[in-house]
Amino acid sequence: MTPESKTIPPVTNIEDMTEALVPKTQPKLTYRLITGKDDNVFCERISTALAEGYRLYGSPAATFNGSDMMVAQAVVLDIAIDKNGAQR
Repeated sequence: MTPESKTIPPVTNIEDMTEALVPKTQPKLTYRLITGKDDNVFCERISTALAEGYRLYGSPAATFNGSDMMVAQAVVLDIAIDKNGAQR
């Protein structure tokens, strides 16, 4: 490999891969289950969803995978959006 060549770092979690593959112009889903390691990044993702109009749905879930605490929280939009992004 030459010094000019660059490598793309591997994706380390599914959230990063999903955010990289899903266009930002895609209509909002009315239900999302946000999962990840219990850290500031997870809390920021929940805060962002709340700022976008989602509300918490149900209780959070948590489990230990042997090295990290993993958490999940469902969020929902109270309005329905069709596939073209129009409010129904």
